[in-house]
Amino acid sequence: MREFKLPDPGEGLTEADVVTWRVAVGDVVAVNDIVVEIETAKSLVELPIPYAGTVSALLVNEGDTVEVGAPIIVIDDGSGAAAGGSATDATATTTEGSAPSEAAAGGQAGSGEAGGPVAVAAEEPKASGAAESKPGGAAEPKAERTAVLVGYGVKQTEAKRRPRRKQNLLQTIAHYPDEEPAVKESVHADASSGVGELVAAHSTHVLRDQRPLSELAQHSRADLERAWVLAKPMVRKLAKDLGVDLVTVEATGDGGTITRDDVLAARDSARGLAPADAGGAGSSGPGSASGDAALVGGARHTAAVSAPAWPGDRGEERTPIKGVRKATAAAMVSSAFTAPHVTEWVEVDVTATMDLVDRLKKDKEFAGVKVTPLLVLAKAMCVAVRRNPGVNATWDEAAQEIVLKRYVNLGIAAATPRGLLVPNVKDADLMSMAQLAGAIGELTETARQGKMQPADMSGGTITITNIGVFGIDAGTPILNRGESAILAFGTITRKPWVVGKGDDERIEPRWVTTLALSFDHRLVDGELGSRYLADVAAILHDPAKGLVWG
Repeated sequence: MREFKLPDPGEGLTEADVVTWRVAVGDVVAVNDIVVEIETAKSLVELPIPYAGTVSALLVNEGDTVEVGAPIIVIDDGSGAAAGGSATDATATTTEGSAPSEAAAGGQAGSGEAGGPVAVAAEEPKASGAAESKPGGAAEPKAERTAVLVGYGVKQTEAKRRPRRKQNLLQTIAHYPDEEPAVKESVHADASSGVGELVAAHSTHVLRDQRPLSELAQHSRADLERAWVLAKPMVRKLAKDLGVDLVTVEATGDGGTITRDDVLAARDSARGLAPADAGGAGSSGPGSASGDAALVGGARHTAAVSAPAWPGDRGEERTPIKGVRKATAAAMVSSAFTAPHVTEWVEVDVTATMDLVDRLKKDKEFAGVKVTPLLVLAKAMCVAVRRNPGVNATWDEAAQEIVLKRYVNLGIAAATPRGLLVPNVKDADLMSMAQLAGAIGELTETARQGKMQPADMSGGTITITNIGVFGIDAGTPILNRGESAILAFGTITRKPWVVGKGDDERIEPRWVTTLALSFDHRLVDGELGSRYLADVAAILHDPAKGLVWG
């Protein structure tokens, strides 16, 4: 028996939510088959199994929050359990990582085939008991279990073995009412095969299931069918939030893929609503709610799930705070109550920027990439950072230092069905306009697919939040944790504007937007913040200045 533990997703994350099981009890899996999809505070991750064999048990349910290192699935690889009926007689070798590995005799480390840290436990005693006898009759103390990270050496602190559960606990788990002797014998036989031992070894409290084994064997078949339905992660998340079973949804997407509209239509059908009554979900106008993700930093956005019809859905709804929402809340509270925020606004005539965008769209150098005013703003912010490097810094409270960063990792705030994410373009200041357009496009597509990884969201130095796509003029954005400035890009609208000078002064309709810059007043004073905002505004008003300053 092999148990697969939740691996460390990195970035200091200590837990993850189980989103979808891709396998069921009794399924046969091969090495590197995807068995489960998990959601961390920063990304959706598909986990491959490092063992081949038959799925014996799923130790956690969909929706459960699991700590890193906790066992989540048991695989029967054919090795079986050690001889003897006691739960303490089994010899366990635990392997963690992206590929299978085996422990060598004497507690030597195994090695993974696919690379990456692999933790291998030292060999356990072959029989229960506190010591082994030496030839001279003296008792040899039992060796301590030590975790070894392949490629990293022995851990500095030794892992202590969790005490094995006694035989009476195993009997309690496998206990059934006396009036079902056949079922009781079946469960005891199953427990002796090794699955009961693994459950007993890792469960402080296990609820007894009174159903016959015949029913338990068929319990997860519906889950298997649901797992193989073709749907993107954000569509699965939407279906889960709305209580829609994907197995019952009629797919209209390419290749039988279930789309967001299919899920909403199934929800509306269950309520007896026509599609037109679903809060405008079928509209496709400039401010419509079509699409899979709301990209604050991109050119496309959607509304959240349409509001339920209150007359038929009175009452309250409670949603657990976890995943991205939990991480975002903690980061915003930490930022708002640690860094003294100051926000400044400026209204800018960006007609020249809009003309530049139109010309770039026709330029062959920008073929295949999306050109929007956000691209010009991103380039303008990078140029302005070089003229005002103090805004591209951070406050190190522990060291009592201001850390000036001589590189620009430009964050693009993105609103997705999972919550607010802030991926960043690494070394954005070194990119040409075409390269920057391609990088922003890749971030947009990755966020839409729900595949953002922790590395994409770490190391940011300054951020854009594009609230203009929602028709908002300005706001007071909260700093992204670890940064000292964030710029809110308002909607671009036609307004009457005074142009010309002296006798040539006149009023004309112009493209106008509002820029709002929030900064950390501990290290960015009013003069520095104002100069930076003025430089960005000047480039948007006259993009030619970017050539002179850049």
